[in-house]
Amino acid sequence: MNLSRRQICLGTVAAATAVAYRMIPAERKDNKKALPSIDLEQIVPTQFGQWRMVEAPVQAVNPQTQAILDRLYSQILARTYVHQNGYAIMLSLAYGADQRGSLEAHKPEVCYPAQGFTVDSTEVSALDTGFGQISAKRLATHLGSRHEPLIYWFTLGSHNVQSRLSKRIVELKMAITGQIPDGLLFRVSSIDKDTPHAWERQAEFVRDLMAHVTPDARTRLTGL
Repeated sequence: MNLSRRQICLGTVAAATAVAYRMIPAERKDNKKALPSIDLEQIVPTQFGQWRMVEAPVQAVNPQTQAILDRLYSQILARTYVHQNGYAIMLSLAYGADQRGSLEAHKPEVCYPAQGFTVDSTEVSALDTGFGQISAKRLATHLGSRHEPLIYWFTLGSHNVQSRLSKRIVELKMAITGQIPDGLLFRVSSIDKDTPHAWERQAEFVRDLMAHVTPDARTRLTGL
């Protein structure tokens, strides 16, 4: 059976991670260091720049999807912000204190179809946060007449990761130092039939938000 170069690379990194873990002294394995916990409600302001949080109806979530979210994450923050010009952005943050093994991020490519959406396109994009670029994904989705483009990314520890390979590399580095990798899924979306316009406004929202959080919070949210 032929293996792709990517499969071989992932297998090599996984094997290296396992070897690195076996090399960690027993006392360090028994005393793994968790990164300082974060409080999403505290680190994300309810009002910043020209954006303010508004009360919005809670959207129904497929029960199976909710059960998965409850297993994966210890904190979930869902808010709707409105710009002074009336444009609305939905922000969703999901934080898990331990992202080892099966506790991986429940990505929008999975949870949106689970709620009945069709994913029309997906692409990796370099997102300018105003403090550097990070690797993010842009999706175009729809459910009937509801068009909901979105941008999301994932951080592991204090690192921005997108691919399985980059995740494995970060896990290897953290395993060597005996750290428990926490993870955060950051997603912004809006109801907008003009997908490029939606992505542009979402990127603007991200830049504005990052300019109004503390440096420590910005690192945890973006990996920068």
